[in-house]
Amino acid sequence: MPTSEERLRPHPNTRDTRPVLSLDLSAAVRALEAEPQPATSGHRQISLLHRGPLRLLLFAFEAGGSLPAHHAPGQVVIQALTGRLEVTTPHGRSELGPGQVLVLEPELPHSVSAVVASQMLLTICLGLLGGDASPRPRA
Repeated sequence: MPTSEERLRPHPNTRDTRPVLSLDLSAAVRALEAEPQPATSGHRQISLLHRGPLRLLLFAFEAGGSLPAHHAPGQVVIQALTGRLEVTTPHGRSELGPGQVLVLEPELPHSVSAVVASQMLLTICLGLLGGDASPRPRA
C-alpha cells in the first residue's frame, strides 16, 4: 500500500464527505486521462467513492487494456460507459457496450478486457445497504 507521500491523489475517504455527492464522470475521465504517469496494463483508474460498504471506481482503458482475473468480496456491478468491454467469468464471456451492465456475485473470478478504447464504471457493495438479507441462489 503506498504511503501518503507516494499516492497520486488523496485517499477517497478524504476527498469529499458531504451527505450528497454529485459526480461528473466525463470530467473525471478527462482528468484521469490527463495524468502524467503511464497507464498500467492499458488502463487508468480512480476510486470516486469509498464510503462504508460502497465503492465506486472509474476506469479508462486503452484499446487492448485489461484487468487480469481477480475477485471482489462483494456484489460487483460493471457498467460500460463507452467503447466495448469483454468480461470473462467461469460461466462464460459477456460483451458490454455503452449503457450495458453486468452484475456479478461476490467472490466470482472475472477479468475485463477492452476491445476498443473504453470507459467503465465499477460499483462494489461489500455488505448490505439496508436491503434484503436473504442469501442469493448460486448458479
